[in-house]
Formats: sequence, structure tokens, C-alpha cells
Amino acid sequence: MMKLGVLDQMAQPKGLTAEETAAQTIELAQYVESLGYERYWFAEHHATKGMVSSSPEIMMAAVAAKTDDLKVGSGGILLPQYSSYKVATQLFQLQALFPGRIEAGVGRSPGGNETIRSLLADGKPNQLEEYPEKLKDLVTYLSKNGSIRAAPRTEESPMLYSLGLGENSAKLAAELGVGYVYGHFINPSRGKQSHEIYEAQFTEGYLTKPSRRSAIFVICGETDEHAEELAISQDAWLLHVEKGLDSRVPSTEEARETDWNEEELAKIRNNRKRMIIGGPNKVKNELLALSKQYQCDDWLILTNIHDFEEKKQSYCRIMEILH
Repeated sequence: MMKLGVLDQMAQPKGLTAEETAAQTIELAQYVESLGYERYWFAEHHATKGMVSSSPEIMMAAVAAKTDDLKVGSGGILLPQYSSYKVATQLFQLQALFPGRIEAGVGRSPGGNETIRSLLADGKPNQLEEYPEKLKDLVTYLSKNGSIRAAPRTEESPMLYSLGLGENSAKLAAELGVGYVYGHFINPSRGKQSHEIYEAQFTEGYLTKPSRRSAIFVICGETDEHAEELAISQDAWLLHVEKGLDSRVPSTEEARETDWNEEELAKIRNNRKRMIIGGPNKVKNELLALSKQYQCDDWLILTNIHDFEEKKQSYCRIMEILH
């Protein structure tokens, strides 16, 4: 049976405030838990007008407090900008509050332009290349047998995953014996190779056995045509994000009325490789085919459309067709 979770960038719909988007996020987490989703992860984005998730650790606590058994996670904490020890203490604090429900995903993104990266890192030089060492340190601080263990010293340590987009990230996760999450929603071309390398090269370390999943954009409509109508707002949103423009999600009407040039239309078509868009049958067939290709039955779903009720129904349909 396929495992399903949500990866939420908290993309703010136009017409809503950050506060209203945060409230909708809590409601969505409670709703998907009622459907049977196993986990709810939060991204980390900075200095954007429309990405409300800038502190995944805080959102993890908020959602865990408002749900019963839903696992909460980060996808991911931007480790190069922070102290590995401080990140470990935050994760242990969450584990103490919500035992067995904390899943930490960490990645090597700068979090924004150089100004933002520097502000996050308190003016320190760029440490993106030090990510492997910082991840090793984090493993040490979270491990029961580590030379220095962060506090509070909970009975069990949280799950730990390294995020990646290709073979090198898969090798690093395998070498350290941590979990691995492949970002198909960013780079759809290296998933098969990355999953194969992680599985083949995994060495027992922080985890005793491999744990891997993938993240992907999915919109499931009543029909293929309905899904295409819904997807217009996500298409426009993603194009704006990549151009560094307004990252709030436009309405379907606004997106439909936009006069795209040929270059933009080509970019939208290319971005569809990062997504599954369709009615129930199409979504089921394509996700099962991708699962077979990746040999991966564990997925984090992103759905960044404007209409909140339609978003909820998309998640509902996905669960219905796969369980």
C-alpha cells in the first residue's frame, strides 16, 4: 500500500493574508489526517511575498498540537545557514513534546539570494559546501552514542532525512545512514538513479535500514479537464516563482486571462514534467508508474492551487484512488 504525506510550502493565495493562510494550513493538516495521510511536512522559504512557511520547526509544533497521530516534518531545514547543534536541540524539543511524530528533513539550499543567506547565517561566509560536514555533526548531536548529544535527551531520536536532487545527495544520505527524500517536484530527471544509488549504497548508521521517499506536485480533479482548469493557477504561480516575481498563487481567472508569450508557454509545458495533473484514473496510473520506476511507494504531495476547497478535494481524491 502506498504511503502518502503532504509537503506544504504554504503558498499564499492572492486575496488572503499570511494569517489566513496559516489558519488554512492547520485546517488542511487536520483534514488530511482524517483522510489517512501519514505525515505533513513544511518547507522553508525566505523573503518571498507568498511563501508563508519560513520556520518549519514552529509549524511542525503547531500542527502536531492540533492533530492526533499525524507525523510532522521539515522539508527542509536549511542546514548550511544554521548551527547543527541548535537544529538538534530544536528537534529534540519537538520530540519531547510529540514522541514518535517528528521527522526532520534537512537540505543545502541558501534560502534566497546572497543577502538573505548572509542574514540567516548572521553574516558568516557561504557554507553550502560544508553541508556534508554539518549533516555529520547533526547526526552526532542526535545520536544516543554521539560524543556530544544535544538536549533534551529524549528516549528516542527523531527521524532524520537528507533532501536531494541527484546521485551525489543520495550517496551522502546512504553513507551516513540517514533517510533520503528526492525532490521530483524540482528535478524530475534523476529520480530513478538517485533512489537506486541510495538503496544500493545504504550503510547502517543513524538508521538501521534505508528510508526513502519522493516529493511531487499532484492535482487530482474530478476529470482530466477539471484538473487542467485547477492547474492553471499553479502553472502561473510556478512561473512567477521561477522569475522571482509575486509568489502568491493567482486565481484561476487571473491566470486564465494572462497573455503568455511562447517562451513562457514552453516553460509551463516543461514544468509539467515535475507534476501529475489529471482525473483520478490518470493520476493513479501515472503515480503508480512513477512508483514502479523509482521503486518507491512513499510520496509527499504538493498542491499549490488557489481554491482551498478544491485543494482539499484533490487530496481526498488522491487518497481514495490509492487506498
